Amino acid sequence: MELFDKLYDEHENTKVRFIGFTTEDTRYDFGIVYTNMFFGKPLVICMQTGRSTLLDPKEIEDIDYLQTVFRIPDKQQAAELAEFFRDTLPSIPFVTQYE
Repeated sequence: MELFDKLYDEHENTKVRFIGFTTEDTRYDFGIVYTNMFFGKPLVICMQTGRSTLLDPKEIEDIDYLQTVFRIPDKQQAAELAEFFRDTLPSIPFVTQYE
């Protein structure tokens, strides 16, 4: 009996960037995976907490979203993180994965 219906099983060589930095109040360590999957959005992983998300330029501007997904205690820190992502992540157009 087949227990699972496989949706995809892709192998891909990806570019991964590891970057650590500090602000006045906080240290951050991220892994950023650039892939052709996930509509072209980079996968951003907080190396300290293991929390991850896919980010596109629209989501970077959503301070509340960043604050929630990375559990950042205040809006100022989330705004600083948004500035980092704006400068670091490519501003790519939305890519349709399924046609």
